[in-house]
Amino acid sequence: MSGPKLFQPITIGEKSLSNRIVIAPMCQYSAEGGAMNDWHLIHYGQLALSGAGVLTLEASAVEPQGRITYGDVGLYDDATEAAMKRVLEGVRRWSDMPIAIQLAHAGRKASCEVPWKGGKQVPPNDANGWQTVSASALPFAATDNAPQALDEAGLARIKAAFAQAAKRSARLGIDAIQIHSAHGYLLHQFLSPLSNQRTDSYGGSLENRMRFPLEVFDAVRAAYPSERAVSVRVSGSDWVEGGWDIESTIAFAKALEARGCSAIHISSGGLDPRQQIPPGPGYQVPLARAVKQAVTMPVVAVGLITDYDHAESIVATGDADMVAIARGILYDPRWPWHAAAHLGAQVKAAPQYLRSQPARYRDLFAKP
Repeated sequence: MSGPKLFQPITIGEKSLSNRIVIAPMCQYSAEGGAMNDWHLIHYGQLALSGAGVLTLEASAVEPQGRITYGDVGLYDDATEAAMKRVLEGVRRWSDMPIAIQLAHAGRKASCEVPWKGGKQVPPNDANGWQTVSASALPFAATDNAPQALDEAGLARIKAAFAQAAKRSARLGIDAIQIHSAHGYLLHQFLSPLSNQRTDSYGGSLENRMRFPLEVFDAVRAAYPSERAVSVRVSGSDWVEGGWDIESTIAFAKALEARGCSAIHISSGGLDPRQQIPPGPGYQVPLARAVKQAVTMPVVAVGLITDYDHAESIVATGDADMVAIARGILYDPRWPWHAAAHLGAQVKAAPQYLRSQPARYRDLFAKP
């Protein structure tokens, strides 16, 4: 096909996306008791009119103790499901953009204050805090309350919670699930040798450290309709010597692909305060490239991708199949429109907005 690769369609699972732009999951820390509200209706409503290929709902905890903050969204009971249903119905009334959800558990990085109030961990005895859990009883920061190491019953409970959230996602008509295994949250805590010091079958070797995240994937995949995609987000590196690295990520990606994973989203960091991240435009793209060379499933690149030509080059050169936009689309909710105009492509716009097309971009909006 001619034209920019960024705006060529791609199929994930059995869902066709109109372009390669992914709206990444971004926590809003604005839920009430885990339940979405009008903020989420406004927020996702505007993003669903952006022209991107797919919208990913923010990290949604599979149990209350899995929330990063008391303001996090959950999908763990009938009340949180009903609240999400209301938001989705409002968004879908005006947009047919595919919608995915990120299912998550924060593990030892749970029980925190919202970012604009400092983001520090809240003690378990505080009204907005609770006891955290992890692979091992090692806190994220020295000043944090130590998590409880999960026993067999705890592992079974969380695995079942992921499966139940997948069933709720299916009832809500959500098009795809992303399992959060990145940024230092619970499944990443099992993967990394820095946070996982278990001596049972879930710790030690790479095979053992991957065991619980893979079991969670299998549980979600089995609970979700087979025609809908299940993907995984992973940190490609801890950016700490002796931590999770790209070689381990490739092994994990291959194991996921063998189990039917539909796509993998490569981010990095978040597990250890000692991380030395080399920030800059596309700083995580080399990690995505390495995984892309090792698997056949679609790979998503993310991280300070804000320039339209840069985004196009990532997919055009084969470094990744898609690019995810996060903070950039909060700043500019019409980023896909502007990228299409710059690259000479077309993008879908709501009929109410068709008259906004600038004269110099007469073919920007696809015909309704």
